Amino acid sequence: MTISKLMSLEDAIAQCEQWRRDGSTIVFTNGCFDLLHPGHLSYLNDAKSLGARLVIGLNSDDSIRRLKGPKRPIMSERDRATMVSGLSSVDMVVMFKEDTPIDLISSLKPDIHVKGGDYVAEHLPEYPIVTAYGGQVKILPFIDGHSTSGIIEKILKRYC
Repeated sequence: MTISKLMSLEDAIAQCEQWRRDGSTIVFTNGCFDLLHPGHLSYLNDAKSLGARLVIGLNSDDSIRRLKGPKRPIMSERDRATMVSGLSSVDMVVMFKEDTPIDLISSLKPDIHVKGGDYVAEHLPEYPIVTAYGGQVKILPFIDGHSTSGIIEKILKRYC
């Protein structure tokens, strides 16, 4: 299966440059998006409402294992890319292997970098990069009751 919205870094840079020439506001967010749930959907729809184009930086399987431990991710990077690419709010998906999206953000230079309400903008490692080139960092409200970890715990309680 081809994932049409999944792009290499080089293609993503070129596409963002074209969108910028067209006057589009580029919004960027990143994450694992393992076991896509309603919290993810709401968050991505809200992020998209901030601009014309929404770019997702998707953590690779290796980066997720480093960040969340050897039992994660549940879904492969290919499956996760397929899921987020299928959302109408998402315009582009770019995989990254690092633990933070700093290099990806530095390359794409989105107008707005969005994170969920469990973060503080000024504490994000990417904050100085985004603000240095004139971008904005926005924090969207966190939706309680929806998390991948919570879904995993619920499955384990019910079936193990």
